[in-house]
Amino acid sequence: MRRALVHLLAWSLATGAAVTLSWWGVHTVMAGTAYDPPRALPITTAEATTRKAKPPSPSTNRPTPSRSSSPSPSGTPSRAPAPTPSRTPTTSPSPTTSTQVRSYDTEGGRVVFDLGKASATLVSATPGTSWSMQVWKTESWIRVEFGSGADRVTVFCTWHDGPPRVEILTY
Repeated sequence: MRRALVHLLAWSLATGAAVTLSWWGVHTVMAGTAYDPPRALPITTAEATTRKAKPPSPSTNRPTPSRSSSPSPSGTPSRAPAPTPSRTPTTSPSPTTSTQVRSYDTEGGRVVFDLGKASATLVSATPGTSWSMQVWKTESWIRVEFGSGADRVTVFCTWHDGPPRVEILTY
């Protein structure tokens, strides 16, 4: 009985040490790959009017509710006239806008950059189904790599010698 208790104690200590070491290793790796929290970006006038101009999808089309519940002379409830959409002239972004948000869809996933005049920031990177993702950042470039088996898709954004440029490589 005493021998079994010694074995159980040794096994418990070894298991506890292994779990502690594994947790410390995972925590160290995950702390080095933390992403910046997402931030809200302003929508420029051109983007806002483009979004307004798109018709709603069929799943969101719903009849306009009646404003009056009193029946009309024909016996059916009257409907208020549908509001007419106002046409807003499409304008280009103002010259004071210093950044552009650009999205790049690839086979491996989607990457969104906020491109400034002399730098860029990663807004989001989302891998596709069954794809994994890695991100590297330096002072002059950002690299997002999607991987699935032997397939790789890399999105580079560089600005070390001029305005930001985005290049997509598939291999």
